[in-house]
Amino acid sequence: MAEPDMLDIGDLWTPKFVVDPDDPVLTAGSCFARHIGPALLEYGMNWREVELPPPGLTGDERRARQYGQFSFRTGNIYTAAMLRQWLAWALDDVAAPDEVWNEDGAFFDPYRPSVEPAGHASAEAVLAARRVTLAAIRVAVAEAGCLIFTLGLTEAWRDRPTGTVFPVCPGTVRGTFDADRHEFRNFTVADVHADLSAAVALARAVNPRLTVLLTVSPVPLTATATGEHALVATTYSKSVLRAAAGQLAREHDHVDYFPSYEIITGFPFRGVFFEPNLRSVTPSGVDFVMRHFFAGLEGRSAGARPVGPTGTSDGGDLLCDDAVLDYYNAG
Repeated sequence: MAEPDMLDIGDLWTPKFVVDPDDPVLTAGSCFARHIGPALLEYGMNWREVELPPPGLTGDERRARQYGQFSFRTGNIYTAAMLRQWLAWALDDVAAPDEVWNEDGAFFDPYRPSVEPAGHASAEAVLAARRVTLAAIRVAVAEAGCLIFTLGLTEAWRDRPTGTVFPVCPGTVRGTFDADRHEFRNFTVADVHADLSAAVALARAVNPRLTVLLTVSPVPLTATATGEHALVATTYSKSVLRAAAGQLAREHDHVDYFPSYEIITGFPFRGVFFEPNLRSVTPSGVDFVMRHFFAGLEGRSAGARPVGPTGTSDGGDLLCDDAVLDYYNAG
């Protein structure tokens, strides 16, 4: 195991289906997933960004408002339950809650509280913006060839009255925590598998030719609401996500799993692709993952040795909402 140079290790992924370069590809998921779309675009594939920024925004403004991060402006979708939720709202005529959070005269969407950091001017503007995103999801899923979804967490906070799932605990990024209303959930393999299965079924009901490529984020937890050590909670979370994704991929020809988690965290790679904070993945690590991805698509068996980073470090945690839990006693 120690003999090959780690950068020469290859054959880590043999795709189950072809991703045509001209077919629209959608990306969604946790903060690590934001690297995938731009990398696909750089490689010449048809990554579809369906909510374009208004003209005149600077690069920093586009990033702060989360344009160009994922195919849809949903913000980070950390859990399978959240993916199922967004697709149900967009594709299955399930009404999204009309709750809006008001802080100092600015209005925020509880289900993507970081997408507009300065908030909206009114509650109706929040709901109108959400309708735009849901309409974009409907159009994009109907036309796409492949959806790449990166699973990030098993931990989530749920609203008891509506049954909906929040991206982060209310009262951290935005909102107010209510112990009588907001409950903690740590999903099991069965939970994640059920939510993934339902999400894939929703998407393929409107687009039967759609394929789904699942990945697991290598970014560890910095905090947990379980009361356990973050290291133990991370191992549980990633194990559950990997098992559920693998199970679904074994069950369906139209679902595959790509080992981004293993490529970054595997013992042959000695953790070299993490930033000094041991959480964020370096640009060269992202490049290494994507080179394995493209090598697999092209049917190449050689190792995916990187020749240099495809981007620059962006602070890593700045777009990872869950990182703020390190500063709150949310559990």
